[in-house]
Amino acid sequence: MTRKIHFGLFLLGTGSHVAGWRMPGAMDSFQDIEMVKQIAVEAERGKFDLIFMGDNLNADPGAHPSYTARLEPLTLLAAIAGATKHIGLGATASTTYGDPFSVARIFASLDHISCGRAAWNAVTTANPAAAANFGTMHPDHSRRYEVAEEFLGVVRGLWDCWADNAIVADRESGVYIDPVKVRALDHEGTHFKVKGPLNISRSPQGQPIILQAGGSGPGQELAAKSADVVFSVTQDLDEARAFYASLKGRLPGYGREPDSLIVLPGVMPIVGRTEREAHDKLAQLQGFISETNALSLLSDRFGIDMSIYDLDGPVPEGLVPSDSYHAFARVMLDKAKRENMRLRDVYNLMAAARGHWVLCGTPDYIADTLETWFTTGAADGFNVMPSYFLGGLTDFVDMVVPILQARGLYRTEYEGRTLRDLMGLARPERI
Repeated sequence: MTRKIHFGLFLLGTGSHVAGWRMPGAMDSFQDIEMVKQIAVEAERGKFDLIFMGDNLNADPGAHPSYTARLEPLTLLAAIAGATKHIGLGATASTTYGDPFSVARIFASLDHISCGRAAWNAVTTANPAAAANFGTMHPDHSRRYEVAEEFLGVVRGLWDCWADNAIVADRESGVYIDPVKVRALDHEGTHFKVKGPLNISRSPQGQPIILQAGGSGPGQELAAKSADVVFSVTQDLDEARAFYASLKGRLPGYGREPDSLIVLPGVMPIVGRTEREAHDKLAQLQGFISETNALSLLSDRFGIDMSIYDLDGPVPEGLVPSDSYHAFARVMLDKAKRENMRLRDVYNLMAAARGHWVLCGTPDYIADTLETWFTTGAADGFNVMPSYFLGGLTDFVDMVVPILQARGLYRTEYEGRTLRDLMGLARPERI
């Protein structure tokens, strides 16, 4: 089978640009389920593999205002499941501030509700401000990943407590559940003690797909061991190739093949029918940025108050990747050094896409660039982050997708029943 590009759609408020909600015609609420359903239907029209909703466990109106007021992800995706037929449904749930039994149960439920389209983004929760909402202290980077590894193992074990054919529902014998085909987990580890079994049968995918976004060394190790899809942060083709090779190179150590893990760099496409039109759109978006929003994001990513520095001066010496947003900070510092940026340049990039890659140009230019990344060992596809909804998504679906389809690089119809089918990922055997 010819390798095809995978597309995820990142649902981040009313768009990934911090001020995208100010664009004429943009949606202005991420709490209106009918508007969010429209986004999902549009992504399905574009034959996207999945939609993905991130989450935070604290409110920061200064950083990304349209993302601060939002519906809880799993509740939202359960509602979207009924409005769509094919597209995968991914959401974040924290391994630092959650519990394995609840996470396993809710994602198994979403997989049943959607007939096999659920995906869990297993995150360690980077923002230390979340701790105050749970009456605790935020653990450091290494401890978060130590907890996450055990958490993931418990969740996957709970998903496997039931055999696929455990429910027999035999009216003549009166046997509904074959007790031989359901087992306890009996996990007792360093951080969790969970009896099991889960009180829901094995889901259509066997196990929902596991998404991850860690770019640090521990994050890559956890992804190589447990993830099906990795969202990466990158600004440069060579950097993306290095990350891709590093991550795929770790898979043999866990008995895995390279195609068992899909890497999707985040990208914000700004599409115009001409180059001038595309750059005018980006300039319009950048013109809506308030200093408060951009500085809040910059400070959040670097873990210090960046307002003390001169935006028109050089990037300060001695900045280091924060313990919280390690990958974002590292990527931005590397780019700043490589391109001799001023702090304001970093500020503008952070405001545009929170540190992700901004790709601005004509449909052919964007398609050419995505094809280069896909065919030269930098990506298996992309996590598309429209600057605003619905316009930014519709531009991509109407102008870029047909070019990639005509080149044979992207599907023209959905094939398969589950999200694993769409992404070419094997259904895991029960362990």
